[in-house]
Amino acid sequence: MLRRGAARSPLRPSGRPTLPLMDEPLAVAPGLIIPAEELQWRFDPSGGPGGQHANKAATRVELSFDVAASPAVPEDLRAVLLERLGARLTAGVLSLVVSESRSQWRNRQIARRRLATVLAEALHPRRSRRPTRPSRAARLRRLAEKRHRSEAKHRRRPPAPDGD
Repeated sequence: MLRRGAARSPLRPSGRPTLPLMDEPLAVAPGLIIPAEELQWRFDPSGGPGGQHANKAATRVELSFDVAASPAVPEDLRAVLLERLGARLTAGVLSLVVSESRSQWRNRQIARRRLATVLAEALHPRRSRRPTRPSRAARLRRLAEKRHRSEAKHRRRPPAPDGD
């Protein structure tokens, strides 16, 4: 029994962690929460060996999110997502396929977590590259190495004929 005011443990009585429900909104970043209604799920039988269970159970999960048309994504964030996820999008839709587990429920969790991670990483601000120059010592080392290679190649040549 929990006492009043006691913190609730994220573990079930069995000791396993509680699992988020699939119909909960997906929190991606402070300014972006995706309603569960905007996530499109598709389930198929997973490929590979596994016998009767693998052939009958639709455990492979495909999660799609329409970045371009989602009303939950603010315009400024939408522009950033479309630019940074451009290669992963098909007609403005981001799709993830998960078939790591034999459990559809577990694959759905993995897909939700992976979607949140992909979107959060795309929204993370990029550090600008600061141009650098080679140091004087590095330039001198490079020139000395070029001189050394040139001399080695020069020594490989046949001697020049004396044409008196």
